Amino acid sequence: MKSILILCAGVALGVGLAFAGAAEGKAVFGAKCQSCHGEKGEGKEALAKMLKVTMLHLGSKEVQAKSDADLKNIVAKGQGKMKGVAGLTEQQHADVVAYMRTLKQK
Repeated sequence: MKSILILCAGVALGVGLAFAGAAEGKAVFGAKCQSCHGEKGEGKEALAKMLKVTMLHLGSKEVQAKSDADLKNIVAKGQGKMKGVAGLTEQQHADVVAYMRTLKQK
């Protein structure tokens, strides 16, 4: 019985650490990214149409397949018509990516 409890605690801790920084990243995302990407990463259709771009859901397989390093680079430097997000620390970039990982579509 004790072994099962230890195993369950270890699994719970591992799941929590998988998205470490996600709560902090959600706050940064809300302040810096949400105006274009939407509350849940769905993208703003009107903005995409105005800019003549396709805005993928941040939880899509295409976005989620990118490495953390690639996503941090896109947040920091931008991509296509998206400008990079200025004024973030390395930790804030990592936190935003951790939050983005929670947006996976099912």
